[in-house]
Amino acid sequence: MKIIIPMAGRGTRLRPHTLTVPKPLIPIAGKPIVHRLVEDIVKVCGQKVTEIAFIIGADFGEAVEKQLLQIADSVGAKGAICYQTEKLGTAHALLCAKDYFNGNVVVAFADTLFKADFTLDSNAEAIIWTQKVEDPSAFGVVKIDGNGYITDFVEKPKTFVSDLAIIGIYYFKDGAVLRDEMQYLIDNDIKDRGEYQITDALENMKSKGVKFQPGQVSEWLDCGNKDATVHTNQRYLEYIQDQQLVDESAKIVNSVIIPPVYIGQNVEIHNSVLGPHVSIGGNSKVLNTVIKNSIVQDASEIVDANMANSMIGSHVSYKGKAADASIGDYNQLKE
Repeated sequence: MKIIIPMAGRGTRLRPHTLTVPKPLIPIAGKPIVHRLVEDIVKVCGQKVTEIAFIIGADFGEAVEKQLLQIADSVGAKGAICYQTEKLGTAHALLCAKDYFNGNVVVAFADTLFKADFTLDSNAEAIIWTQKVEDPSAFGVVKIDGNGYITDFVEKPKTFVSDLAIIGIYYFKDGAVLRDEMQYLIDNDIKDRGEYQITDALENMKSKGVKFQPGQVSEWLDCGNKDATVHTNQRYLEYIQDQQLVDESAKIVNSVIIPPVYIGQNVEIHNSVLGPHVSIGGNSKVLNTVIKNSIVQDASEIVDANMANSMIGSHVSYKGKAADASIGDYNQLKE
């Protein structure tokens, strides 16, 4: 099994946090979004994942590439870095990793996380993972026939056709079939709204007899903006609260911790109340502060604050504020 993860986008809706870090590397409960995604896919695959190809921007840098290769290694797979130099649509992005489209392949866009209670059926020709949504008009959706197969892909329907939204994770028994259909789009300059789209390739596959099955997840979690990311952090802390979430090196003095809370390496907490649903990154300090339902990244210092529903970057100095805040890396805010 191979996993292909396109993640070259800059995540503009999550600024200022993505000005210095690619969105898939923003931490959720102590691990980058893309790391959580990889672990969750591996859990449902039902077979060994041998390779993971990450499609990134050429300007992401050596440190990001090294981190991604370490993520692949952590699940026993070989990592590969592929570069996307132009933003010409989802099909074009995936073809930047065309050498990895053979055999069993999972494609997962790195801006979504999920929880699922099934094992992937690798004998299926193709699976598109979905989730029921209240407002289908904001998503691509699928229609299903009486035999449980997908009959139509509809992008952002103006009238109701289905409430099963495509979450951006796909399985293909033979990845080469998808690769060839995406290449056909580019060779024949077939675009939708000015870009080469994976949905057009899927339509071509379906018209040639490929049977698509829906794989419905139990929960679909978004990291598109600050509020959504804080909510996803909350849900992940609830999922993993039976794990050891407070690092042994953390120094907690005269403070109250209301679980679930993640506290990273060498964190210092003094005279404070944390939780529930708080993640504190490594080497951060929290003094005389109340924090709930928030993310604080690495090497930041929070003093005399009362904080909720907030997202604080790395190397931030934040003092004396009561707020719902979103502060990027290397900033200072004092009352």
